[in-house]
Formats: sequence, C-alpha cells, structure tokens
Amino acid sequence: MTNQIIVDEIAEEEIEAVRRLLVESYQQYEHAYTNPQLWDSYLTNIKASVDNPDVKKILVAKSEDHILGTLQLFDSSETAYQKPDLEIFSPIIRLLAVHPQARGRGVAQALIKASVQFAKSQGADQLYLHSSDKMQQAIRLYEWLGFKRDETKEFRNNDILVKCFRLDLKKGENYE
Repeated sequence: MTNQIIVDEIAEEEIEAVRRLLVESYQQYEHAYTNPQLWDSYLTNIKASVDNPDVKKILVAKSEDHILGTLQLFDSSETAYQKPDLEIFSPIIRLLAVHPQARGRGVAQALIKASVQFAKSQGADQLYLHSSDKMQQAIRLYEWLGFKRDETKEFRNNDILVKCFRLDLKKGENYE
C-alpha cells in the first residue's frame, strides 16, 4: 500500500533531516568524481544549501511524517547560481533529492508539481532547472514531465557542462 505524499514548506525542526536526506540522495554520484576534493566540496555545498539565505522556498515531500524528498526554489539565476549573466528571471529548481528507499513512488513528480504551482503563483511563464550528464535518470524524468533543453542558459562548472531544462507554463493549464 502506498501512502499519500504531502508536499509542504520545510519546518525548522526538519532542517537536519533534510540535510541528511540530501547527502544520502546525492551519495550515489560520488563515484563520478575522480577528484576527491571536488566531491568533498560538492558535499559541503549540498549540506550548507539548507542554510542559504538566497533560497526562496525549500519544499519537502512527506508520507506519515517521514521526509521522502526535497527541493529548493530560487527566484533567478543570480540567486540560484550567482550568475546574473544567464538572465533567468523565473523560478529555478535546485537540489531535487529523493531518498533512495523512496524512489519510484512519485516523490519527485509531487515536488515538481508543487514547484509548478509556486511558479504560477509568482506569475512566471517558465520553470527552470539545471542538471548534468551524471544524472541521466533525473534528466529522463524531467523530459518525461515536459521539460525541454535550453542550451542558451547552460554553463560550465569546472569540467562539467551544466545543462538547462525549461518547462513552459501555459496559462490556465493544470500540471498533473
């Protein structure tokens, strides 16, 4: 039996649990880092992300008080990446994470649906996110959900091409 997934804003008492979930979720990518210092830096940044004052909103997906997933929403490329030159002035999803034991239950889809609702409530016409080739399964999900690649908003982080994906939000259309 699958329990209902509820998405809400993070509560103060959930911060440490979300920090642990981010580490557990992203741990699968450690093997893709040939430089241990880069991996350590990446992990440090992930842990610190829940304290980032530039985050507009942190969402958590829960079932029966268990946190299954999370993501962060930013207002622009400047607040998300300190890259005003990308000229993204719509909400951006960062650090979408689903606990390994909760995958395949629609957690990521529920979080993205809530992000779409947030973006629309802000009057946005698009919702963005960035990913890399290390995250092929995530990219397949984004494309399945209707995100299209936008090469004009991509950038390099060290030797990694950070690919941009954009979901165009049609007025009056519900995202299900």
